[in-house]
Amino acid sequence: MKENLYHGMLLGLLKAEGKWIVKSNTELGVGYTDIKIMIPAKKIGCIFEVKYVENGRFDLACHEAMKQIEEEGYVAALIQEGMQTVHKFGIACYQKTCKVIYSREV
Repeated sequence: MKENLYHGMLLGLLKAEGKWIVKSNTELGVGYTDIKIMIPAKKIGCIFEVKYVENGRFDLACHEAMKQIEEEGYVAALIQEGMQTVHKFGIACYQKTCKVIYSREV
C-alpha cells in the first residue's frame, strides 16, 4: 500500500501529456502493470513498475520490478498491441528518495 503515493504522483505527471494513452493497474500479459503508456503515432510503449523499499534496498527492489515486467509478459503484450519499441522502468521509492533502472526493447 505504501507504493500507492508514488504510483499516484507518477501517474499524475505522466497524464499531463495529453497525446499519450496512460493506464493504471491494467491487465497486461499474465499480470497487472502499475502504469502502461502507449504512444500509437510513434508505436512506442512504456511500462512502469513501482516498488516501495525500506532499509536501503533500492537496487534489489528495482531489479524485482524489472523481473516482474519480464516474467509477467508485459513487453510481449505491448508488442502484440502494435508497439515497436518498449521502454521499461523499474522504480524503487522510499520517503523522498527513489532509484530508477531502465531498459529498452526494440
